[in-house]
Amino acid sequence: MAKYKIAHVHHSGQDMIVFPLDSTFGSKSDSQQQDIMDSLQQAAWSADLAGHVVAIWKSGNRVYFRAPPAWHSFFRSPNIWGWVMANINKELTI
Repeated sequence: MAKYKIAHVHHSGQDMIVFPLDSTFGSKSDSQQQDIMDSLQQAAWSADLAGHVVAIWKSGNRVYFRAPPAWHSFFRSPNIWGWVMANINKELTI
């Protein structure tokens, strides 16, 4: 079982379940990333967490994410990684 420290936040009227992942997530294929996202979403719902899952990861000095399109401008914000890390408030075991 894997343990994830997550940020479960309500921002701009939306519930977000943000999973900071390691850089290896970025090297996976789109379908592998989507499978992981689906598993994380199912685990979040099973834990009664409201909202949509967002994956965020760093590679070098850049931050990458997978989020609903309406949230892209928010996740492109300067220092989004620091914001996510400052808002870690739950741990989810999958």
